[in-house]
Amino acid sequence: MVTQTTLFNPVEYRSLGVPIEPYSRQFLKWVGNKQKFAFEILSYFPKDYNCYFEPFVGSGGVLATLAPQRGIASDVFKPLVDLWQLVKSSPDIVVDYWKEACEELHNGNKKEAYSFYQAKFNKKPNGLDLLILSRTCYGGVVRFRKIDGAMSTPCGVHKPMDTESFSQRVYEWHDRLLNTEFYHSDFEPIINMANDGDIVICDPPYIDSQTILYGAQDFSFERLITSIIRAKFRGALVALSIDGIKKSGTKHLSLPIPPGVFKREVFVRCGRSMLRRFQMSGQTLESEEVSDRLLLTW
Repeated sequence: MVTQTTLFNPVEYRSLGVPIEPYSRQFLKWVGNKQKFAFEILSYFPKDYNCYFEPFVGSGGVLATLAPQRGIASDVFKPLVDLWQLVKSSPDIVVDYWKEACEELHNGNKKEAYSFYQAKFNKKPNGLDLLILSRTCYGGVVRFRKIDGAMSTPCGVHKPMDTESFSQRVYEWHDRLLNTEFYHSDFEPIINMANDGDIVICDPPYIDSQTILYGAQDFSFERLITSIIRAKFRGALVALSIDGIKKSGTKHLSLPIPPGVFKREVFVRCGRSMLRRFQMSGQTLESEEVSDRLLLTW
């Protein structure tokens, strides 16, 4: 096993899109968000490639940091894809919706306002209400009840970001997403689009995580590995970010991966588990340090 040491020079490892640099202005609060570690992940990317594919786009941390000149991103969760399409094509709508919500969250009864948007989302799931909930729910953990699929996370204790600051963030992300096409899709058709000279990064649900998080309920790791093998055969480069080490180094997670699929394994230290922070509210988390496994086909 090879562990992460120093970062490569970002200029030497980039030739497409904006100059890559650490970028931590998070848009969504999200379990598994790679925003803080995107620069480290991207330091392993090759200098030249054609199209960037991200079939589990989630909160978009790696995508926004890279800001590729040509990108294709997707997710199985339609409200999330709808939100990214709005940020790309109609950022004013996103800003106006946040401004209206913030007036209610700041000036009225915060919990009542949160409950309103939660009920609205559960009645008709959509990207704008998902944005409000993700940034105001407890711990940033967007979870869903198994019995009916409703978003069930309670209101958080933190104060939502003010409109001016968040508006700046929306337009920054708008600029970074301009060259990416977004699709509501299962991962397999998107990975199947990648060919020789393209690069794919897969950040699927954690194998060891609970199914309260979207996308984890029906995810097939075996089918993902099959798709990666096929993409590799076509000449695409594939990176997989997945479970690695938990419980502050005391729990090493094994994965059913056939030998020879990946050529390199590194570990990215992610700090304390966001999900465990939600589950263990009020308890110490010194024993909950997590490192994700990053597997590379090159």
